[in-house]
Amino acid sequence: MNLRELSEKLGLSQTTVSRALNGFPEVSERTRKRVLEAAERYNYRPNTRAQSLATGRARAIGHVITLDTSHEMMNPIFGDFIAGAGSVYAGAGYEMILSVVRAEEELDAYQDMASRRSVDGIIVHGPRVGDPRPELLDRIRLPFVVHGRVPGYDGPYSWLDINNRRAFRRGTEFLIELGHRRIALLNGLENLDFALRRRAGYESALDAAGIPVDTGLLGSGEMTETHGYLGLRRMLDRPDPPTAVLCASMLQAIGARRALDDAGLRMGRDVSIVIHDDMLSYLRNGDALPLFTALRSSVRKAGERCAEILLEKIATGDQTPTRELWESELMLGRSTARAPHLLDTER
Repeated sequence: MNLRELSEKLGLSQTTVSRALNGFPEVSERTRKRVLEAAERYNYRPNTRAQSLATGRARAIGHVITLDTSHEMMNPIFGDFIAGAGSVYAGAGYEMILSVVRAEEELDAYQDMASRRSVDGIIVHGPRVGDPRPELLDRIRLPFVVHGRVPGYDGPYSWLDINNRRAFRRGTEFLIELGHRRIALLNGLENLDFALRRRAGYESALDAAGIPVDTGLLGSGEMTETHGYLGLRRMLDRPDPPTAVLCASMLQAIGARRALDDAGLRMGRDVSIVIHDDMLSYLRNGDALPLFTALRSSVRKAGERCAEILLEKIATGDQTPTRELWESELMLGRSTARAPHLLDTER
C-alpha cells in the first residue's frame, strides 16, 4: 500500500497523512493516532527517501569506526551492540550508516557527515582518555550519545554506561570473601574509560581489605583469547602465582582457562576466575549452570537503549543530557571456589 491508497482509506489528504506519520506538531493527537493505527492495520511502510524530503532529516544514524586494531570493533562485543541498536533503528524507519576510516581521518568523517547532512545523529563508541569527539560533535551541532563515559570531559552530553568500578570492586570482594589474596586482573586497554574504572574498582577492594596491589598481577591489552592466555601464563610462571583472576571479557577468560590447562591446573580448584559477561547471543556462558562466575550486563540491550535515547533527542529536539548508569549482576558459576589453602585445610 502506498501513501495515496492509505489516504483514500482514511478520507484524508496525503499531506495530512504524511505529516501525521512524521510527527508534525500541527496534526491533532486524535488524527495522528487514527493514522498510525491505520498504517499498522494495513501494513503501510513509508518511503524513507520521501520521508527525508518531507522532514529535512536523513533518517539515518552514523557509527564511525577506525581501522585501528585496538578498536572495540575488532571485538565481537561490537556485533551484539550493533544488532541491538539496529533493531531500534529499523523499527523507527531509520537506517544505519557505518563508516570505517583510518584513525587520523576519524574527526574528518564526523564533519563530513554533518556537512552533507547524511545522518541525524551519532553513537560514539570506545570513549578514551583525551577523547576529542564530544567537543567536536557539540561544535558541529550533531546530536550524539556515548556508549560509556568520556574521562575528563565536563561538557553536557548523553551517555549510557555500566557501573564498571562497582562491578569490579564487587568481583574482587567476592574473591576476597573466598579467601583469595593473590588476585590478578586481566584488563582491557587502559586508555579506554571502562578499563580505567574496572582497575579502580579492583584496586579499591584490595585497599579496603589491606591487600597491597602487586603490579606483576596486572595485565592490560586487547580483550582477546590470546591476551588472556599469554597474560595468565606469564603470571603462573612467577614463584608466587595468583590463585584467582578477574577477566575483562569472556574471550580473555577462555584464553586464561587454556593457560591453566597447559600448566596442569584446574579452574575452580587451583585458580578461580571471575569474568565480565556481555551476554553475547552467540557466545553463551554455559547452559543452565554458568561456566564462569560472571558480572553480567547485556551489551545488546545497551545498544537498544542508546539508539532509543538518540532517536528521542532527534524527534523532540531536546538536547538535555540523558545519563543512565546500569548495574551488573553477579552470577555464580563453576569457575570459582574457596582459596586452595582453605580447601586443603577443610579436606
